[in-house]
Amino acid sequence: MRVLVVEDEELLADAVATGLRREAMAVDVVYDGGAALERIGVNDYDVVVLDRDLPVIHGDDVCRKVVELGLPTRVLMLTAAGDVSDRVEGLELGADDYLPKPFAFTELIARVRALGRRTTAPLPPVLERAGIRLDPNRREVVREGRQVHLAPKEFAVLEVLLRSEGSVVSAEQLLEKAWDENTDPFTNVVRVTVMTLRRKLGEPAVIVTVPGSGYRI
Repeated sequence: MRVLVVEDEELLADAVATGLRREAMAVDVVYDGGAALERIGVNDYDVVVLDRDLPVIHGDDVCRKVVELGLPTRVLMLTAAGDVSDRVEGLELGADDYLPKPFAFTELIARVRALGRRTTAPLPPVLERAGIRLDPNRREVVREGRQVHLAPKEFAVLEVLLRSEGSVVSAEQLLEKAWDENTDPFTNVVRVTVMTLRRKLGEPAVIVTVPGSGYRI
């Protein structure tokens, strides 16, 4: 899952991004509404965590633009104002969910994951294929009854492959979904991560390389 965090309180923005990355999400961070619109115009995000009171371009206008563009991106709006009228107003702007500050980080993660599931065709919360069981909420992977311990990027790649339900996923798509914009697209990071993931999952190998196209399970 790829997430854009838009928050002008830099310490909070960076803390949120760090926490989401620990949950195997690819996260980009910006600190004003203008930069947010630039990123949204270039990258495909599953979820935007959007502070409402932003400099340069207000969060309300960023939300309106996402709706206007007809993007599948889901918007989780954050604000220090917690009145019911503020929440209603935020949702009427086109936000998909609303979370007042201060918030529990566990709740933020749960809401981001729930919104991320709504950007694609409905899938069960726990993904299972080829003897592999992946639980995104618990960050657990089990193969044939054996628990598999994965690093965040390995977990993210496996989740993308399982969500594709047997379809081929290109290296470019994996890079877009599992890494942030600071990753050099010309590195071999995807190939190396897939190799490590194969080794940890064990035999028989379930990740198939489709020459010239990508990978599938």
